[in-house]
Amino acid sequence: MNSDDVTVVKCGGTVGMDLDGVTVAVAERVSAGHAVILVHGGSGDAVRLADRLDVPLRQMVSPDGAVSRYTDPATLEVLRLAWSGVVKPALVAGLARHGVPAVGVTGLDGGLLRARRNAAQRAVVDGRLVVVRDDHSGRITAVRAEMLRMFLVAELVPVVSPPAVTSDGAVVNVDADRVAAAIAVAVGARHLVLLTAAPGVLSDRHDPRSLLDSYRPPPDGRRDPSVEGGMAVKLVAAQVALAGGVPEVSVADGRTEDTVRAALTGHDGTVILPPANGKVCQP
Repeated sequence: MNSDDVTVVKCGGTVGMDLDGVTVAVAERVSAGHAVILVHGGSGDAVRLADRLDVPLRQMVSPDGAVSRYTDPATLEVLRLAWSGVVKPALVAGLARHGVPAVGVTGLDGGLLRARRNAAQRAVVDGRLVVVRDDHSGRITAVRAEMLRMFLVAELVPVVSPPAVTSDGAVVNVDADRVAAAIAVAVGARHLVLLTAAPGVLSDRHDPRSLLDSYRPPPDGRRDPSVEGGMAVKLVAAQVALAGGVPEVSVADGRTEDTVRAALTGHDGTVILPPANGKVCQP
């Protein structure tokens, strides 16, 4: 395994993602001598767990229209169960089945992911404009890259997920796409692949045939009105990675083993280009 040539792959728990296909393709890549760090979320499993535990999952809409998960203490508990109790074991076990040893870690382990908790903010929650003070979410501020390199040198695949920890020891939810971007920058990755339940970036989100080979965000940090929801967050994470020096970033199809395999070899999905003036949109 060449620990100086790293690919960071982000997969989620979104409905439609083929996690076993992801592990097959990643295992093949590692067996061929490439270093891979696998980052995951768990939104789909969090929804299922929340339903079973009768915990309502809510969203916040900021004054500028950005949508995010409202992470109150109960929601944070559900998310942690989904990340560490469902998705991570499935990925680690899947890699093991295909002959690749992996180690599952969260951002809390060894202080791997440091974050700053979001301040109180005005947002629309449940249809009402309120000041949200109990949102346990934040933004990544630092990554212990040497910890990840240690795993790679030991020929282990790090399987990483949120949450992160603040300077005063608080646990916060952080977006997994942004985690993947921060890790790619910190370890000097060659390629960041953001897998999703779509072929890549579409010019018409309702038409899977409208796949773009490449995508350049609007200049001056403006939002692209044609891109919404999770894809908008992925594109911001991609821009952050490019601005941090990652030379190749793509958004690709994580729904089948073959599409993931193609994405990891640079033959599928949408290549993300930096905006013309280099200014990153921050929703």
